[in-house]
Amino acid sequence: MSDDAKSPDGSAPAQEPGQIATRRVHTGRMVALDVDTVRFPDGSTGEMEIFRHPGACAVVPFLSDVRGEDPQVLLIKQYRYATGGWLYEIPAGKLDGDEDPEVCARRELQEETGCTAARVERLTTFFPTPGFCDERIHIYLAEGLTMGAHQREADEFLTVETMTLSGALAMIEAGEIRDGKSIVGLLFAAGFRAGR
Repeated sequence: MSDDAKSPDGSAPAQEPGQIATRRVHTGRMVALDVDTVRFPDGSTGEMEIFRHPGACAVVPFLSDVRGEDPQVLLIKQYRYATGGWLYEIPAGKLDGDEDPEVCARRELQEETGCTAARVERLTTFFPTPGFCDERIHIYLAEGLTMGAHQREADEFLTVETMTLSGALAMIEAGEIRDGKSIVGLLFAAGFRAGR
């Protein structure tokens, strides 16, 4: 039994927690919604609404040497209907099927900013909303950028902006960058630099 399956007190549950049954109630372009009957760690059962998502990648693109003095990064400012306005973000997008996350990160960087990267490095993978969604976001750092033409999708309304990493971190502190994946990516990139 894995440590994840143990009760908080370390004892083994009466039965393994997990899915008993599932029912698909919606399939959309971005997500599917399942209603799962689940067994909880204490042995009780209940229903959970779970959004199924194929996963996504996001990339922190550095225009100048990541190890240099206060390097420049690219951010996008994108209209997000769900939040009611514009958000500063790092380039990101959904995985296509069983696409390799690094391939997705490179594709999204090119589609949204027009840039290709000589090097990408994985920073972390995290669950942005584990209470009701199985989405994983893979975060990458990109450097050695070459500018080109973007290939944005029809529903992407965005501008590309250049700023220093310290400026982006100040925007996080001021509450001007509010997108979770972008906060995680920029803070990881800053930590990566600190370990240079």
